[in-house]
Amino acid sequence: MQIDFSYNETWLHKINPSLKLIIIVLLFIHLLTIHNINFLINYLIGTLILYVFCTGHPWKRLLIISAPFILIFLTSSTSMIFFGKGEITWVKWGLVHITEESFFRGLHLGFRGIIFATLGVIFALTTRPVFLFYSLMQQLKLKPKYAYSFMAAIRLIPLMLEEAQTLHYALKVRGVQSEKGVRGFYKKLKSYSIPLLSQSIRRAYRIAVAMEAKRFSNTVNRTYFYRLGFSKFDVIFLFYLMIVISSSYFTAISYPYFPIMDVRYN
Repeated sequence: MQIDFSYNETWLHKINPSLKLIIIVLLFIHLLTIHNINFLINYLIGTLILYVFCTGHPWKRLLIISAPFILIFLTSSTSMIFFGKGEITWVKWGLVHITEESFFRGLHLGFRGIIFATLGVIFALTTRPVFLFYSLMQQLKLKPKYAYSFMAAIRLIPLMLEEAQTLHYALKVRGVQSEKGVRGFYKKLKSYSIPLLSQSIRRAYRIAVAMEAKRFSNTVNRTYFYRLGFSKFDVIFLFYLMIVISSSYFTAISYPYFPIMDVRYN
């Protein structure tokens, strides 16, 4: 059965992949320097607007993808809330010590994790791997032998999954019964890993010989099937992020949701 992963191409898909990657990494670093929870909430609203309205994917798919965001928020925030430090105690029961400071730090950590996840998913949903590697070769001067090797590895993943499924059916037809316990797990691992590993080594060797014959190691006067550059959509993306960051900061200062401006505990 074929999985339907169709989407509508938006302006986010037309941004230069290398520029998008660099900006996302810089945003990750910038998020680590934000300690104002009000600033972070406004930041989250700006990234969610991109995620919901500008990725071009159906809302049902976006809901399914965003379901783990709640788990990220809960796991990253509750540990800080329940076992954090602080002076104003709200609840104290055994090892659990919830304070006002730990509560806000936990929320801050949870919102930061959601923003990290949202930015990463936005990049993944709006960037084709082939275009990314072509852009890395053309704009960031990545050597073709590395870029094409990564692309070949991505193409080989479905083949490896198909081989694993074929091997599973072959063992089932031959009546190979898997034992239970550690011994059965070891035998099952051995029956799968050795054939798959040998097939992967042979396929990797053939690909390496083919790439060497096609002179993929030569970077002089090389032509590309896709020519990628910069466009107005890169400027729009930068302009949008500047508006989101600046407006989030000034809104957090003028109209804060919470009275605390720095969640760090001194």
